[in-house]
Amino acid sequence: MPKQTGLILRSTGSWYEVRAEDGGVFQGRLKGKFKLDGPKTSNPLAVGDRVGYEMEDDVHGHVTIVEILPRENYILRKSVHKTGQGQVLAANIDQVLLVFTYKFPRTSLGFIDRFLVSAEAFRIPVQLVFNKMDLLDAAEREYMETWAKMYQELGYGILFTSTLSGEGMQAFNQAFEGKVSLMAGHSGVGKSSLLNAIAPHLDIKTQAVSSYANKGVHTTTFATMWELRPGAFLIDSPGIKELGLMDIAPEELGHYFPEMRALLGACKYHNCQHVAEPGCAVKAAYEEGRLAPSRFQSYLSMLANEDNRR
Repeated sequence: MPKQTGLILRSTGSWYEVRAEDGGVFQGRLKGKFKLDGPKTSNPLAVGDRVGYEMEDDVHGHVTIVEILPRENYILRKSVHKTGQGQVLAANIDQVLLVFTYKFPRTSLGFIDRFLVSAEAFRIPVQLVFNKMDLLDAAEREYMETWAKMYQELGYGILFTSTLSGEGMQAFNQAFEGKVSLMAGHSGVGKSSLLNAIAPHLDIKTQAVSSYANKGVHTTTFATMWELRPGAFLIDSPGIKELGLMDIAPEELGHYFPEMRALLGACKYHNCQHVAEPGCAVKAAYEEGRLAPSRFQSYLSMLANEDNRR
């Protein structure tokens, strides 16, 4: 039977759900080993990949994946289990919706900045979703809004949401229109609840945050692509505890901070790493208060390869 093209909806390790061009879904396996351009990864196939496949001659309607088509982009992190390898969270995406919470559980600015750098490496637009706003008192909300303003001025989209009060849910729903979106964040920040609120027909499992550790309990084991409605696709990724960066050279890191990128040509040295070099425009901007301290500290942490685990 001739080769057909499809889309990877779900990966469970050795088996993949493949969506055919006519909307049908098949269970498939990779044929042999594939050599892919780019970094070494623990998962040769990721949700969002476009593939070529052939029907198997069996009663189950299984398919064999014989080709992985070139990727437009992907989000990569260090593999949790395999040293020196990366894990592709999703491929061929139009935007990321990074969901985080001020408390229960708390998301660190360092984690947010690492994810933004990963997205910037492929110029993937990011919208930051400040969720569980109903839990905040007036002072906490004001603090969150200060964060939001900082990131908004850097060019990132901002959404404030609450599934309990309904705040921002219409705008959140509209954000997916006509796009393939990756939704990511720590476990427990409410990704599944947000998804259920805009697409209850999908019936995504949710679980409360553990009050003992104030951390999320994993419910999404494998990344899955959902069709919210025609033309609107969402990849729901497992909760991410940590996000190690890969394949970003020290001299390139500043390019993925928009506020630093605007200053790179002003540094005395073209390969300036913005630590202790003379004539550094980025360091001067930090010292003069034109660069957010949290962002500069995130940069230094990444430069030192200190994985932020919160």
